[in-house]
Amino acid sequence: MSLTGKVAIVTGSGRGLGLAYARELARQGAAVVVNDVDAEVAAEAVAAIKADGGRATAVVAPVGSSEAAAQLVAGALEAFGRLDILVTNAGILRDKSLLKMTDEDFDAVINVHLRGTFTCVREAFGYFKDNGIAGRIITIGSPTGQRGNFGQTNYAAAKAGIVGMVRTWALEMKRAGVTANAVIPVAATAMTKTVPYFAKAVEADERGEAMPGFFRQELGFGTADDVAGLVAYLASDDAAGINGQVIGVGGDRLQLWSHPEAIATEYHDGGWDYETLRSGYPFAGQAQGVGEKFPELPEDLQPTPAAAK
Repeated sequence: MSLTGKVAIVTGSGRGLGLAYARELARQGAAVVVNDVDAEVAAEAVAAIKADGGRATAVVAPVGSSEAAAQLVAGALEAFGRLDILVTNAGILRDKSLLKMTDEDFDAVINVHLRGTFTCVREAFGYFKDNGIAGRIITIGSPTGQRGNFGQTNYAAAKAGIVGMVRTWALEMKRAGVTANAVIPVAATAMTKTVPYFAKAVEADERGEAMPGFFRQELGFGTADDVAGLVAYLASDDAAGINGQVIGVGGDRLQLWSHPEAIATEYHDGGWDYETLRSGYPFAGQAQGVGEKFPELPEDLQPTPAAAK
């Protein structure tokens, strides 16, 4: 197995996507530190990994603080003697439109997603550098961080910030042989289960059936396990040459996201003062869209009236 002898931390891995990542890393041979704020949930995740024949331990801590980050790395060293891989998956949602979003709503999401990624990566990279380990940093972004989404100011800011940090870390960590990449998952989660548009896909998954091809192909929407393979690959020695990248995955689709680049350029002698711009803004009609635009569902995949409520 490609990750035999490696040790991984996966934050927020008691359930959902994080658990899928942890189980796949273990299936590929890594020992895994499971992290959750709920001790019972964390213990169940460890038991599931062990039942699959893997090795795992749990660190119960709310990700965000430097103390929690240090606790996670210490837990890996105490249980398995080393650390090679960090997957920063922990996150929460506090969705509200801008005027309804409180300071507490904003700070809570930023603390777990953005600050938690920062503190955990800083702690792990310090260990990698001090011990000459060509470690792997795999952060979890979101389509919302790439394109925006109504009611998710805090979440969009955090996820976009994570991608910005990854591009910086790729430069800072390169000499140490450590890679940093961001994964953009599109998968059935507790959140997508509440969206009528995805109802038929979620229903099929819950019945143990394959999701309809429209979801897997057209939307690149699938299960948590569809994302886990990319996470494990980026954690491997085979991915040593992949650094600073933003990679989307879901269903049958894999995507490489571009870094921001200027899409149009104009010059004006003397610069662009107010009157010059007023007389002729050069990019009229070239505005880029925001948010995700989903294609219309085929008739047979329309949600039932009960699911649409």
